[in-house]
Amino acid sequence: MIGYYVLAGVIFLVSTYVSNKLKSKFKKYSEITLKNGLTGKQIAEKMLADNGIYDVEVISVKGQLTDHYNPQNKTVNLSEVVYGKNTASAAAVAAHEVGHAVQHATAYNWLKMRSAIVPAVGISGKLSNMVLMAGIVLMSLGMVFGNTIFLVGILMFAMTTAFSFITLPVEYDASKRALAWLEQENMVTQEEHAGAKDALKWAARTYLVAALGSLATLVYFVSIYLNRR
Repeated sequence: MIGYYVLAGVIFLVSTYVSNKLKSKFKKYSEITLKNGLTGKQIAEKMLADNGIYDVEVISVKGQLTDHYNPQNKTVNLSEVVYGKNTASAAAVAAHEVGHAVQHATAYNWLKMRSAIVPAVGISGKLSNMVLMAGIVLMSLGMVFGNTIFLVGILMFAMTTAFSFITLPVEYDASKRALAWLEQENMVTQEEHAGAKDALKWAARTYLVAALGSLATLVYFVSIYLNRR
């Protein structure tokens, strides 16, 4: 178990670094005011209209970095610092979330795949750690079925790992769509576009670190299982 705690510690440190870097980047680019004066809400609504999407509502939600697109009720949810602000970071986030709405409207394959496994991932995410720990305890007590329970836990954890990797192309594609639209429609200056691109780059890295961390943990659990057989 010492190896697990060391691995968890390393993952935590890297994740914390990327998260803090993301926050500092968004703070930096929140100080760059858009020359066109459009707020995050207005940016989102214009991008939706330019893509022929008229059944998606742009709403404000509380919190920081709580922005997301909800395909269930077709809403682009923007945090308060994005919704009403006319900054480079607000434009980046608003356009990124609309990117997900565009994916939904065009039946983007990776988004469809991710949405299809959400229910299973929800269950696996809640139970996998408990099942894994139960398996480890039972194996340490010499109980044969402990291996089976541990394997079930590994398969459940593998589901969440797969989900984190499927999320990567979804997030990167949404950012690609956002940056392309911002540039093509002359929504931002060269400086503003560079800021938006940098902010979205660090946002994407949080998903990458999460996916790699999940994979490393999965490999660790698999190695325990193989050594116990």
